[in-house]
Amino acid sequence: EVQLVESGGGLVQAGGSLRLSCKISGFTFDEYVIGWFRQAPGKEREGVSCITNDGTTYYTDSVKGRFLASSDNAKNTVYLHLNSLKPEDTAVYYCAASVGAIPWMLRAAHYDYWGQGTQVTVSS
Repeated sequence: EVQLVESGGGLVQAGGSLRLSCKISGFTFDEYVIGWFRQAPGKEREGVSCITNDGTTYYTDSVKGRFLASSDNAKNTVYLHLNSLKPEDTAVYYCAASVGAIPWMLRAAHYDYWGQGTQVTVSS
């Protein structure tokens, strides 16, 4: 059974930083994409970033230069480092896994397995 468990969300002031973690188990494919998505109240789920099995990363324009995706294969964990946070970054953040996603598209429909989400709240 594939499981993704996010952690690391919280309340932070604008300009602050957080590190989200996504612990993955039961996912044994050699080629994959791990994506990060977020959903704010009343808005559609938005693709934020992804990292492929070879370490290539992609970002949506609104987070380029502020967010950084990384992975620790020994720990089966993917991270999203959130820096220079803004109030508009407030959302529930989800990680997701896919074997067939087109990475740069950051499209939620391409992803097969999802975590439960972690809340990020940025105060002004």
